[in-house]
Amino acid sequence: MCDAAHVSSTEEPVPEETWRALLAEGATKSDFLWIRRQGERRAWPAWHVWHDDAVHVISGGPEQVLPDLDGPVDLLLRSKDTWERLLTVPAQAEPLPPGDERWADAATALAAVRLNATVPPAQLPDVWRGTTTVTRIEAVAPPLEQPGQYDDSSHAAPPPPTPAATSGWRPWHAGGRRRRWRR
Repeated sequence: MCDAAHVSSTEEPVPEETWRALLAEGATKSDFLWIRRQGERRAWPAWHVWHDDAVHVISGGPEQVLPDLDGPVDLLLRSKDTWERLLTVPAQAEPLPPGDERWADAATALAAVRLNATVPPAQLPDVWRGTTTVTRIEAVAPPLEQPGQYDDSSHAAPPPPTPAATSGWRPWHAGGRRRRWRR
């Protein structure tokens, strides 16, 4: 039995029209992907929308927290059904200014798929204007990983640094802690 994670990378690369179709289908069916700025190990989860042959994400303000996305990034797509890696594609991220016509189209598409919004979807672009960043992310090169050519590494990244610390003692309880259950 052949495991997709252990397939040799000596196979023929997938043609461009095939991986672009796989990218479009994977991004359309799943509203969740990972974004990794090139040169970094950490990937950021993001909800998105596939619109105008590119991924669009929104961040800042009351929306999801993402790093500044401007320049080269990698898009990591997984299957919505099995969560297996489908593609890792080099892409170019471009923040859209609120006055741009593409911003309005992208914000409308994002508002249509936004879950649990506190205002109707038609009003979301007005709420987002000036407080959030809409970013267009477009694939620019053949995939780094694609079906038949997966990396065997775990892709595990160390957790981000945090000032949080844990206490060595459990908190004090009024009346003490029970040693055993009463019958």
